[in-house]
Amino acid sequence: MLRYVLRRLGGVIPTLFIIITLSFFVIRLAPGGPFDEEQALPPEIKANLEAAYGLDQPLYVQYGRYLAALVQGDFGPSFKFKDFSVTELIAQGLPISLALGFSAILLSLLIGIPLGTLAALRQNTPTDYSLMGIAVLGIALPSFVTGPLFALVFGLYLRWLPVAGWETGELRYLVLPVITLALPVIAYITRLTRGSLLEVLGSNFVRTARAKGLSEYKVILRHALRPALLPVVSYLGPATAFVVTGSLVVETVFGLPGSGRYLVQGAINRDYTLVMGMIVVYGSLTLTCNLIADVLYGWLDPRVRYD
Repeated sequence: MLRYVLRRLGGVIPTLFIIITLSFFVIRLAPGGPFDEEQALPPEIKANLEAAYGLDQPLYVQYGRYLAALVQGDFGPSFKFKDFSVTELIAQGLPISLALGFSAILLSLLIGIPLGTLAALRQNTPTDYSLMGIAVLGIALPSFVTGPLFALVFGLYLRWLPVAGWETGELRYLVLPVITLALPVIAYITRLTRGSLLEVLGSNFVRTARAKGLSEYKVILRHALRPALLPVVSYLGPATAFVVTGSLVVETVFGLPGSGRYLVQGAINRDYTLVMGMIVVYGSLTLTCNLIADVLYGWLDPRVRYD
């Protein structure tokens, strides 16, 4: 198992290096720069600003300096947020985005797997049809529709939960955003669990377990559920990264000061260091989630380790 983990881990660092390199040069291909504004700056001031941030140097020199600083954990200063470094900006919003994303994934697993199992055990019954219909609806409705709807019903009409905003330590501000973000993931996990479990339940080893007189409860938990979760684990890696990094719409709807807004603002303002900092963080998070999913897949199915 350790060799399998090390082999997977060995592919993470080169992949992250390629992401950083491509992103560094691609974002500079867009027209304009961080100091190109509606009201043009005097050439002398613009030249001084570029010299202060090292933008007057050849591109390969800028790239080398950025990598050297990045190795030391320094994302550099923000070009637009004058009083903050990129590290400080990310540190402000990333914990909220992480709490929102991982809470949504946890909620999705706690609801999606039992619902998918129930649907598989009640195949072609009204329960199965109802759950699959709700799952399709959850996939079809985008978060910018369900978010305002939840805010309207549970925030304005019923007044059970806050509609927007954020207060440190107040988990009630995360309830509606987490549910909104988790809905499509719950739907996907429910469908994946149902389909995979139906396939596993028709396998020879499951029929053998039943022939030995094991109860249906033990057959499902001890023999069928573990291999049935393989497609869920495969989906979980990119899904976790997508939920954490793609929560910008939900953060905007519910007024959460997450980190997603910095990626958009940095791209609009040509804030190179801010965009690069977000790409490095999001890229690292995506690769880490995929690595964890690969390790879980190898634990659930030992045959994968020896491929």
